[in-house]
Amino acid sequence: MGRSAWLVVAAVAAVVLAAGAGIADGGGLTLHLRSRVVDGDGRGAVLKREEDWDPKKTAIIVCDMWDDHWCKSAARRVGEMAGPLDEMLKAARARGIFVIHAPSTTTEFYKDTPQRKRAQSAPYAPTPAPLASSPRWGTAWCWPDGKHEGVLPIDDSDMGCDCAQKCEIRSPWTRQTAAIEIAEGDAITDDGQETWNLLASRGIDNVILCGVHLNMCVLGRPFAIRQMATLGKKVALIRDLTDTMYNPERPPGVSHFAGTDLVVGHVERYWCPSFLSTDITGKPRFRFAGDRRTED
Repeated sequence: MGRSAWLVVAAVAAVVLAAGAGIADGGGLTLHLRSRVVDGDGRGAVLKREEDWDPKKTAIIVCDMWDDHWCKSAARRVGEMAGPLDEMLKAARARGIFVIHAPSTTTEFYKDTPQRKRAQSAPYAPTPAPLASSPRWGTAWCWPDGKHEGVLPIDDSDMGCDCAQKCEIRSPWTRQTAAIEIAEGDAITDDGQETWNLLASRGIDNVILCGVHLNMCVLGRPFAIRQMATLGKKVALIRDLTDTMYNPERPPGVSHFAGTDLVVGHVERYWCPSFLSTDITGKPRFRFAGDRRTED
């Protein structure tokens, strides 16, 4: 091989290595965000925009991807989504995004792990008022606030089991599903104050939510969308890596997956924008096998 050919090979190799280093060092994170505003007819007009987020100032919180669920259909969907969500997290870590696993009420399972201890040992960081004066805010549920948001667009008053034979409500979960890796540099907590401490200690301004269930835990947990948005973080939802507890026998009588989309729209209108996992993975979005629709 002649000298000129070697120079070409060396140049190509340098470009490839530089690109790889860019991902390992964080690189950029361009998100295609979707939000909604109320138009003249009272419906939510869709707004789309691109934003560049600094991966090193960004965290992903994985909400309640448990090893089991009282609703068999919900448990099956978590199992189906777990693999793609894990792949997304691998891509996120490669970009320098911090990952927090939040399997609510099961953190005792992880009490001896460095990831759990990392959350517990993060330096205390005060929160803005009025939470600063409420010592129990870290474990309190964030209920819908009529001053900030409208009524949810689905009726989940039956707790949303969509099985043909309704399941008994119980608490069978013991840990996060083993299909999602908890990597060495991750953290584990279901506590709002611990989450806030982790974010503050790393200078993290951007919080991304994924997991289940959107109309309940992903909105209402003390580490989740309502709380993080109220505390002033820049929040976004990965809309193809979430699910709802919705029974199509209840209003508005649409399919389960259409019901999830309605709740996504509610979040986009009142709380934060959403985007697809493609923005992190560079691969096609996740879609449940039972969802035959084609829109995003």
